[in-house]
Amino acid sequence: MQVGWCSPSYCEHGGKCTQSWSAFHCNCSHTGYKGATCHSSIYEQSCEAYKHRGNTSGFYHIDVDGSGPIDPQRIYCNMTDKTWMVIQHNNTELTKLKPSSGINQHLAHFNYPADVEQLRAIITKAEHCEQELSYHCKKSRLLNTPEGVPFVWWMDGSGEVQTYWGGATPESKQCACGLRESCVDPERFCNCDADGVDWANDTGLLSHKEHLPVRGIAVGDLSRPGSEAAYKVGALQCYGDLHFWNSAYFNKETSYLHFPTFHGELSADISFLFKTSTASGVFLENLGIKDFIRIELSSPFEVVFSYDVGNGPVEVRVESPSALNDDRWHSVRAERNVKEASLHVDQLPGATQRAPPDGHIHLQLNSQLFVGGTASRQKGFLGCIRSLQLNGRALDLEERANITPGVRPGCPGHCSSYGGLCQNRGRCVERHTGFACNCGLSPYTGAFCQKEVSAYFKPSTSVSYTFKEPYELNRNSSVQASSIYSDMTLRGENISLGFRTSQAPALLLYVGSYYHEYLAVLLNRNGQLDVKYKLQSNREAELFKTSTRNLANGQLHTVSIRRQAENLYIQVDQYEQEDFNITSDVEFNAIKSVVLGRVHDSGELDPEIARLSSLGFTGCLSVVHFNSITPLKAALLYPATSPVVVVGPLEESTCGSSAPSHHHVTETTHSLADHFGTVGTGEPIVNAINSDSALIGGVIAVVIFVILSALAVMGRCLYRRKETFQTQPPKGGKPEDSPEFPFNNDANSQYVLNESQREHFI
Repeated sequence: MQVGWCSPSYCEHGGKCTQSWSAFHCNCSHTGYKGATCHSSIYEQSCEAYKHRGNTSGFYHIDVDGSGPIDPQRIYCNMTDKTWMVIQHNNTELTKLKPSSGINQHLAHFNYPADVEQLRAIITKAEHCEQELSYHCKKSRLLNTPEGVPFVWWMDGSGEVQTYWGGATPESKQCACGLRESCVDPERFCNCDADGVDWANDTGLLSHKEHLPVRGIAVGDLSRPGSEAAYKVGALQCYGDLHFWNSAYFNKETSYLHFPTFHGELSADISFLFKTSTASGVFLENLGIKDFIRIELSSPFEVVFSYDVGNGPVEVRVESPSALNDDRWHSVRAERNVKEASLHVDQLPGATQRAPPDGHIHLQLNSQLFVGGTASRQKGFLGCIRSLQLNGRALDLEERANITPGVRPGCPGHCSSYGGLCQNRGRCVERHTGFACNCGLSPYTGAFCQKEVSAYFKPSTSVSYTFKEPYELNRNSSVQASSIYSDMTLRGENISLGFRTSQAPALLLYVGSYYHEYLAVLLNRNGQLDVKYKLQSNREAELFKTSTRNLANGQLHTVSIRRQAENLYIQVDQYEQEDFNITSDVEFNAIKSVVLGRVHDSGELDPEIARLSSLGFTGCLSVVHFNSITPLKAALLYPATSPVVVVGPLEESTCGSSAPSHHHVTETTHSLADHFGTVGTGEPIVNAINSDSALIGGVIAVVIFVILSALAVMGRCLYRRKETFQTQPPKGGKPEDSPEFPFNNDANSQYVLNESQREHFI
């Protein structure tokens, strides 16, 4: 019988230990960890890991070192093309300073929700980190370049004073304009050092990871008459996970990587991902005099975790119903502690082996750790191993692979495993470290092409995606024929759209050609969906009426229309598909435009279509798709570079919800610095702070805020009865969506969170 299990306790991470005569138990409630000894974290180690589980933007608990000693923390993950971790502090706003009697320097300290150890681990593990640093000035000098003593300095993450500014290099004692040689005064290295009487600014990003985050700032040169200044320190933002994609490819059975001995005497966990096309092989092995630990693929359907701590060899096996040598990524996690050993593979049921009650408990190893092979050079592994971690510590496989024969750093082919995350016709694109979803052919946007693109239309709104005339109609013109559609003959269309309206009749979509052929999708007087085709100039248009109920009922409906020559298929919502036959010509020649809302080129319109067009459309349209054309997405996200003409008001909206709400958390707004010129007479829009009156002003502000909040809640309740559609101003496009339009991602902009998701740190 073992006594004293709880003194000292074998429970980790704050787990509560209780014992009986013969055993002990760890209560892991509210610790963020699980397992027999509360060893394994229940959270992912990065936003990158959450993204590749299919999660979208939001707040998540991150345990940056897994089973290691660092506590989990709650962090906002912005899942764009890059996966950003956003860590706010207690003042990310532009803060204005004015001269105050007796105060020569303003000091500010920034508090982060994560402690020093957590922040350092996040920054070290990230591929890239940055933080905006901005100084707005009016007769207030910054670094006092080139030879003076700085009036402004900031404190880095280690508590050291730094005297370079955002956009410049460490120890340069310059601002971004100094490196670019574009400062207002060519003799100075910062715009603010020109000491002008007009507002100017020096703004840039700090990206030297060793100096992040900004812990504090000191601002001087405020004692002279007319001196004013404002500063802004943005949120800490990091993207990428250096460990998540760290991998090695083993192309010889006799090759392996070796690392220092693994020390996990009482508690050990090993996790990694692998992919292979071979039937068996050893993933890793570490030996002692008698003790050992090994994980291997014993057959295409089985992974085995074996070890010996002096009680004889133990094997823990997990069998898979499908082959594991399918050249796709599979996850493995093995854990051994004083109570049990466990093995998990992918999402399969785990296997557990209890430890003998009175046996040895210390795992004593002394050889090097072999990865991808064994000390005997037999049963080596062929394939890829990725993201290998032992007790929360990542091993740098790529660094060792660079100097090891028979092993290459990195592993290609991520789309075979993660391509399914790209939704709605999104295309998976391989990258050296991971993959991305290209949404260019999808009417959706977002990291996984899952975010709908919708807009609210008013009667005067028109969105027209136009094509140039075909060459035969434009022979005397110097204009080149369009490279898409205008010279093509279509024998079929694939159309999908969502809509929400109370208007009937209404024209939802119109496609016209240079030969006066057309296709129209409309709601008739009864709110039923009709599709009208005219594909032959000497024949009347054909009308195809669906048997749907009234769709002009203010609810969201989806329509799918597919034509293959004379065969026409229409489906509304989840109702049964309806089939029709076109009796006229089946060729749709020289398309001129795809129009949503009012059709302004009404000279050659069918009289009935012209009458419907004159009414315009009032309601919401979403995820509009015509073959490979996404006109609504082009109008909202790429208006400057796509062949789209917008007439009248067009407001980005969410068709799926009638209740007004705030912007999506994934949307971004430009930094104030983006709208503030280098030199100008305009004063920056800021939170004004005067040192002498800050306390009184703060109290007044709180009282006003409470009153306004109460009025806002009352007004919102009344307003909800009248509001039918949620609208919001059009946003700029996101570059991951479009292969044909060149865009730059503004990943540095700040994120707008709705009130239910906003966190305030004081």
